[in-house]
Amino acid sequence: MPFNLDAMTGALKLEIATSDFESTKQAVLGGADRIELCANLGEGGTTQSYGVIKKCRESFDVRLYPIIRVRGGDFFYTDDEFDCMLYDAIQCKDLNCDGVVIGFLNRDGSIDRKRTEKIIQAVYPLGVTFHRAFDRCLAPFDALEQLIDLGCERVLTSGQELTAPEGARLIAELNRAANNRIVIMPGSGVRSGNIVDLAAETQCREFHTSLRALKSSEMTYFPEAFEKSAENDHYTVEALAVREMKQRMSEIVI
Repeated sequence: MPFNLDAMTGALKLEIATSDFESTKQAVLGGADRIELCANLGEGGTTQSYGVIKKCRESFDVRLYPIIRVRGGDFFYTDDEFDCMLYDAIQCKDLNCDGVVIGFLNRDGSIDRKRTEKIIQAVYPLGVTFHRAFDRCLAPFDALEQLIDLGCERVLTSGQELTAPEGARLIAELNRAANNRIVIMPGSGVRSGNIVDLAAETQCREFHTSLRALKSSEMTYFPEAFEKSAENDHYTVEALAVREMKQRMSEIVI
């Protein structure tokens, strides 16, 4: 049975992909409507630790969707890898998360219906977003119908291009085909400078971005060999950037 969506009305929603506790804190302070909690955003996101998910759930009154992904790379997994992800998904349910983010493909690029359904059933009644594995799938309109039938709540997509602005035409077509039966959420390359045009072209009401900013280390000492290492710094989210994006979105009328 398709997931029972709320009415697609009201203010546009902003989902922020965060990579740790501090970036999640900043995203919440900036007004994020939902958090996709990940580790390793440079690899497209993998599952965060139990401790980080638990601490975020206890600390923030915001919709929290951890990604369930055991590694970077493609989205065709071994049975052992899937078992790991099933355990992680159930753990997120036990931690009272609001949903999870998943994506499983068969070797030929079709949606892995069996594994997708198994996760959806395991975490019910939590929401389930199908992530940008969708952008690597064969026959996106057939895949969309399958995800609706399985009960996914949302599809995160860049329109099978590297960025959502590049894939805006396909995103718009998917959104029309979805016809409010599932949320189509553009992601990848979404910024305050392009979100107005992206919203106008796609007519989507939810958007996904990481708004990653490099934070310099506050340490006062490094051995000489490591003084200029890029590994000293890390990416985070700045609350101000989230606020600016939310302000930009508040001016959009669809």
